[in-house]
Amino acid sequence: MKKDIRNTLLLFTALSLTNSACKKDPEQYLQLARTRVGDAILYMDESNEDVPFDEQITIEFNGIPDTLTVPANIVLSTVNNIPVEVSFSYSDDKQTIIINPPEKLSPLTSYSLTILDGLRGSGGEIFTGATYTFTTRNGTLEIESMTLNDTNFPEESELQGISYEEIVVRISFSQPLNTENYTSLISMSGNIPLAYDISDDHTSVTVTNLNSLDDYKKYFFNISANLTSTDGYAFSGYSSAFYTRLDSSFKFPVITDDQLLDLIQQQTFKYFYDFAHPVSGLARERNSSGDVVTTGGSGFGLMAIVAGIERGFITRSEGLTHFEKVVSFLETCDRFHGAWPHWLNGSTGRVYPFSQKDNGADLVETAFLVQGLLTVRQYLDPGNTTEKALIDRITVLWETVEWDWFTKDGEEVLYWHWSPDYNWEMNMQIRGYNEALIIYVLAAASPTHSIDASVYHNGWAREGGIANGRKFYDITLPLGYDYGGPLFFAHYSFLGLDPRSLSDQYGNYWEQNVNHSLINQAHAINNPNDYIGYSADCWGFTASDGNEGYSAHSPTNDRGVVTPTAAISSIPFTPEASMKAIRHFYYLLGDRLWGPYGFYDAFNVSAGWWADSYIAIDQGPEVVMIENYRTGLLWDLFMSAPEITAGLDKIGFSLNK
Repeated sequence: MKKDIRNTLLLFTALSLTNSACKKDPEQYLQLARTRVGDAILYMDESNEDVPFDEQITIEFNGIPDTLTVPANIVLSTVNNIPVEVSFSYSDDKQTIIINPPEKLSPLTSYSLTILDGLRGSGGEIFTGATYTFTTRNGTLEIESMTLNDTNFPEESELQGISYEEIVVRISFSQPLNTENYTSLISMSGNIPLAYDISDDHTSVTVTNLNSLDDYKKYFFNISANLTSTDGYAFSGYSSAFYTRLDSSFKFPVITDDQLLDLIQQQTFKYFYDFAHPVSGLARERNSSGDVVTTGGSGFGLMAIVAGIERGFITRSEGLTHFEKVVSFLETCDRFHGAWPHWLNGSTGRVYPFSQKDNGADLVETAFLVQGLLTVRQYLDPGNTTEKALIDRITVLWETVEWDWFTKDGEEVLYWHWSPDYNWEMNMQIRGYNEALIIYVLAAASPTHSIDASVYHNGWAREGGIANGRKFYDITLPLGYDYGGPLFFAHYSFLGLDPRSLSDQYGNYWEQNVNHSLINQAHAINNPNDYIGYSADCWGFTASDGNEGYSAHSPTNDRGVVTPTAAISSIPFTPEASMKAIRHFYYLLGDRLWGPYGFYDAFNVSAGWWADSYIAIDQGPEVVMIENYRTGLLWDLFMSAPEITAGLDKIGFSLNK
């Protein structure tokens, strides 16, 4: 019995020892923690795409591998079983194997990384084996340096003032280029023919122009994304703009400043005489408007005709014939409570809607027209029978404008629009400070439909709300919006209204217009948006066409557009600065800016845009304000109307300097 028990215990012990030997003890195995190529983690059961080709391969274990078993048991090869020669190094704790190929792996290539089961731990631990497959991403061809005429291409701005005669671009790449078609992939906008020279190692290219570029123009230097290196590395593409410098040669022969002012007045005068609508005699809205004529712009045009007669551009008889045509048309065309619409059909006299609901009276445009009519009336000779008859007809037109009706049932403010179909739905009050001061002056001056002084003070002046008094570019602005707004605020009301001695409790209007103009110029000098072309000689921000459409350009609405009429029409206020701008526009930019009716409307050098348009309300102030600067003619005529003096006195203006 004792023998049987002893045999049973021996058998149990033997079986226990056998089972113990068959179990897998984790501490006796070398375990794999992570495998990486650079920061890309490899997974055994995935394809592992887009793996770096120029980074180290690291294999991390939970123990220390036996370095003697590493070289024979870690194999890197292509998927076509072509082995890759590698060397090995180790982390400080010896738990990470670092695989170093002697050269970078090939881009866009599939590899196999095999860790054989012959690998052992430093204590003899067993490794069961592992295999990874991965595909490298494509290599990147990069620009290491790039210069244009020895100046580095900036990353976030554009080079300016580049020679239009000689262009030398030098580019250094990170890899040798595939030279098969690289010349077709490096280009310049404008189809400029180029010459190419590549270095012996194919990493540097020099590009030069074969023909001169245009001056004062934006160009793009482009490198296509189809460019590759000899190893097939991909290039992301490149494009950068630069601006050629202005050709400083004069485009026209030099004449005296007086002759230049004569020329500008005469050429611009043609818009209102030669190009006037043949039936109505009124000014077309713009040079592409056909039958559409503008009432406000025609008021400016009437004043320009007066200046033209005095300058000898036409005879007095020719001028009187023109005035007769205009007055006859205005007597029979559409009017609404005495006010004219913004636009009319110049042939039929019927309203041409400015917008759906703006198809009736426009009191602001009416005021600009009446300003011109009263100037003509004061110019005519009451001792001449023919001219006296025309004087009387103009007076009737003036006195039948129902200014007071536009207070909309007695409100203490004037309203801009009224429509026979939509009544007051436009609902636009005329409040300062903007271009509309003349409306309140005329409304107060009317001998038949005058407004109370309170309408001016509460409506236009907003009980003093028009005051500013702050400094902009270290220049004090008495009235209006910060930075002054578009410069036509200083022009439209002051074509006839003389600001030289004009003030009221809110401000001095000569100081207002001078400082507004100086702020406008100072904005161009400071050029906070870094637009091309701005300078002390190239300035002027006002309502005009632009590369993005029509807009009221100003320092706070700066789109890179310079409008010549802004600086030119401020010549009474800033004679030196305006004359510099005039010379710049004519002599240096005249090949682009000068046309059949004077200076074209606007330009934007940054956008490569130059207008081919003329607009009546931009052309008119040039003729009139140049004349006011030279002789004060239009100011003197308008201010000689006794109603105007009475109206100014009624609303509290002083005419003393």
